[in-house]
Amino acid sequence: MKMKNRKHTSPAPLAPLPPSVHPASVRVELLISEVLRWGVWISLALLAMGTLLCFAYSHDYGPGGGTAADLRRLIVSEEAFPRTLAWLGEGLAHLRGQAIIVLGLLLLIATPVVRVIISIGGFVMEKDRLYVMITSIVLLLLLVSFVLGKAG
Repeated sequence: MKMKNRKHTSPAPLAPLPPSVHPASVRVELLISEVLRWGVWISLALLAMGTLLCFAYSHDYGPGGGTAADLRRLIVSEEAFPRTLAWLGEGLAHLRGQAIIVLGLLLLIATPVVRVIISIGGFVMEKDRLYVMITSIVLLLLLVSFVLGKAG
C-alpha cells in the first residue's frame, strides 16, 4: 500500500501589524490582561478563604450552631475588621479571616490602579505624551479619591 506524498505546509504567516500598532503596545495589553485576570482570581480566592476561616474559627458560629445575633456580631463587630496596616499585618500573621478578607478587598481595589500604572509605562515606551498625560491624570484622580474616601 502506497502512501501519498504529502508536503508539509506551514500555516499562513500572520498578517504584519499595521504601522499604527506599536509592537510594545501589544505586549503591554497582554500584560494588562494578565494582571487584571490574576488580580481578580487571587482576590476571589482570598475572599473565599477569609470567609471560610471566619466561620470555621468563630466560637459563636461554629459546628454547634449559632443564632442570627451571633452571626450579626461576627459580621458587624467594630473590632472584626482591621482598620490599620499594623492591625492587618497582625491579623494576617494569626490567619484571622477578617484580615484575609480585607487583604482580598485591597487587592481587588489595587488591581485597576496597577493597570493604570502599566498603561502609563506602555505609553512612555511608545513616546505618546498625550496619553501619558491623560493616564497620569486618571491615576492622580484615583489616588485623590482614595484619600478623600479615607477622610470621609
